[in-house]
Amino acid sequence: MSVYTHVTQAQFAAWLAGYSVGEPVALEPIAVGIENTNYFVTTTQGRYVLTLFERLPARELPFYLELMAHLSRHGIPSPAPIADLADRYLSELNGKPAALVTRLGGRSIERPGEPECAELGALLARMHLAGRSYAGYLENPRGPKWWRVAALAVRPFLDAERQRLLDEELRFQSLYRFPDLPRGPIHADLFRDNALFEGGRISGVIDFYFAAVDCWLLDCAVCANDWCLIDCAADRRLDPAKTRALLASYHAVRPLTALERGAWPVLLRAAALRFWLSRLYDYHLPRPGVLVHAHDPEQFRDILALRAGAAAAPWID
Repeated sequence: MSVYTHVTQAQFAAWLAGYSVGEPVALEPIAVGIENTNYFVTTTQGRYVLTLFERLPARELPFYLELMAHLSRHGIPSPAPIADLADRYLSELNGKPAALVTRLGGRSIERPGEPECAELGALLARMHLAGRSYAGYLENPRGPKWWRVAALAVRPFLDAERQRLLDEELRFQSLYRFPDLPRGPIHADLFRDNALFEGGRISGVIDFYFAAVDCWLLDCAVCANDWCLIDCAADRRLDPAKTRALLASYHAVRPLTALERGAWPVLLRAAALRFWLSRLYDYHLPRPGVLVHAHDPEQFRDILALRAGAAAAPWID
């Protein structure tokens, strides 16, 4: 959510006139994240988030916005896109595709424990089940095809040890494909900062702009690699109790299969590889922006090395 495209108050007011959401009161840039330009918006009728899409292909944008609308209608606390006066979710601002969505209440949690991981697991399962009736389709744009392209781009920036880790993981992942795992729309980026809590419950799931159709279990793996660590800053091994809380709560809503149990260690590594590559790419090949926030790729290098070296990954009994 970095700011790459500057929007003035006058430009915003003119654009907002195409919506029936009241008069503009405040426009505040959001300086976290790395993909799109985002602003918090306050009008005389409510609070919203304005997103200007910086590099997502225009053909993909309806998938994300309509998925958010679908999930919101089915009781999932996701942002609801606001249609403009021409009944479109997507318009244009300063030469970029732009959308306005509702702003959800709550705050993210820096250090989740077992209760928060269990809450996440149940929400994730409900979200997957709600997505079964969504008709849109988008192949995961950060899947294995993208891994190979990104690896070629970042490899010159890596030392010999990191090149070996990258090459070996790409070789390992090429041995596995899981066409028989349960699939559907996934969030694919549900890190701690993309979930909001109020009163111990998840009040919002935000930033669906990496969503795609893929294995549901991959969503669980992405979450586990961020939520279920022993210590987010120092010890990036999986905490068995947190991981089991996440998976058991998920399983109670959407039972996991024997095939998913077998795939779990591989998908934990796949999730780590995907985010190591994307962070390497954004760190070494950044785009210019007014406010740019790039994550340290070493966190996911460590996570990938630990998952690759682990004898067994925590699972539910």
